Amino acid sequence: MQKKFVSNLLLLLFLNFLVKPAWIFGIDLTVQNRVGAEEYGLYFALFNFSMVFNIILDLGLNHYNNQAVARNKPEVVRNFSNLTSLKFFLGLVYLLIMIVVGYTVGYRDIAFRLMLILTFNQFLASLILFFRSSLSGMQFFKADSILSVIDKGLMIVLCGFLLFGLEEVIEFNIIYYALAQTASYVLASLIAFIMVWKKVRVFTLRISFKSYRKGLRRSVPYALLILLMSLYTRVDGIMLERLVGSYENGIYAASFRLLDMVNQLGYLFGVLLLPMFGAMLGRKENVSNLTRLSFNLIFTVLWAVALIGYFNAEQIMSALYRVSDPSLAPVFKLLIASSIGFGTTFIFGTLLTAARELRLLNIIAVSGFLLNIVMNFILIPYYGAEGAAIATVFTQLLTAIVQVIYSFRRINLVFPKVYPLRLLSFILVTMLLIWFIHGLNLALIPSLLLSLVLSLTLSLVLKLINFQAAIELLKSRLK
Repeated sequence: MQKKFVSNLLLLLFLNFLVKPAWIFGIDLTVQNRVGAEEYGLYFALFNFSMVFNIILDLGLNHYNNQAVARNKPEVVRNFSNLTSLKFFLGLVYLLIMIVVGYTVGYRDIAFRLMLILTFNQFLASLILFFRSSLSGMQFFKADSILSVIDKGLMIVLCGFLLFGLEEVIEFNIIYYALAQTASYVLASLIAFIMVWKKVRVFTLRISFKSYRKGLRRSVPYALLILLMSLYTRVDGIMLERLVGSYENGIYAASFRLLDMVNQLGYLFGVLLLPMFGAMLGRKENVSNLTRLSFNLIFTVLWAVALIGYFNAEQIMSALYRVSDPSLAPVFKLLIASSIGFGTTFIFGTLLTAARELRLLNIIAVSGFLLNIVMNFILIPYYGAEGAAIATVFTQLLTAIVQVIYSFRRINLVFPKVYPLRLLSFILVTMLLIWFIHGLNLALIPSLLLSLVLSLTLSLVLKLINFQAAIELLKSRLK
């Protein structure tokens, strides 16, 4: 079982690090350069708008299905028909809500058509996640890993053909981009359906609320937490477009894309840590060492990335984007700093989730959402994309600090007394190192690599990262 878990984890990491950067830098970034900041800014706002209401498509179904199938594999036969049917019903509800709310907030013409396409895309993406929950529940982890990237892989092919193969034939626009995603999602959802159906061999459209009402009741708090997290991480893009227009939103999206890529590291940490924390807490084991080890790994990397981004913001943004705007670099400096808050949340928020402190997490998420809304309303009209970035970094860092404090209080974490001194030393010395390297005026790539290598070396010297301890701890947890 240990060998199987590790091999499939490595496959998942390999596929994600192979496909997703290719998607972000090869396709998504190229699209923004091709269509311009304003047109892409509209897409970014509508994408975030569709993400906010995405929870209607789930309501905890994926969590419920995964747990039910894992406990009793024959359960997949009944769940596959019932829950797939319910997914289509929720998809209709989601569509109606999006139409009503979208029309109410003022989306018309091309914006309204684009919103409908993205709404359908969200439904298909949710359907794929549901099929994946069945496969992972049945422990077909390799199939689940492949499905985790197959939609992006298809998008790379289709969008790449439109962007580069038909460059002289069609004038590429944001609608083509959304429709290419639709085609990819349709193909990926069909593949996912067939993969599950081959294991089940039974499918009929029917809905039975009663059969899984109890399981859903347990999943709703998780669904509420996901909704709240989506609100205060996605609302910036919506408010920017509504308050100051699509162009400023495009400037914000240019930096958010890079932040989203960096956050994938923290997300994968969270996926791995949740069952490990849950198992340890269930056995009344102390999670201090695992928590400290995980935080050290994520913080040292993200602190170095944030500093590298701050000192090299102008060069990075000018190398990636055609648009020349003085606010590109300041927005990136702020947003990349928020990755520290996101990464900390992926560790301590995951720990609190494993400890079933959902009420506390929901209170923190509500508070973060309200704070983010207020700050956006105050800052965006005056500072545009920079104002939204300030709100993001402040909200993420504050909520992360609150989660750290409550983790120590509720779970009785104990770190060595010398630990704060080591962490502070790392913070100060890396600042000096990267500032010094920046002053050497090296080419961008050598400067980035040298800064990252020296930062990680320092973390080893200060014993913040201990790879041998990490391997031994992981082995013991897997056993």
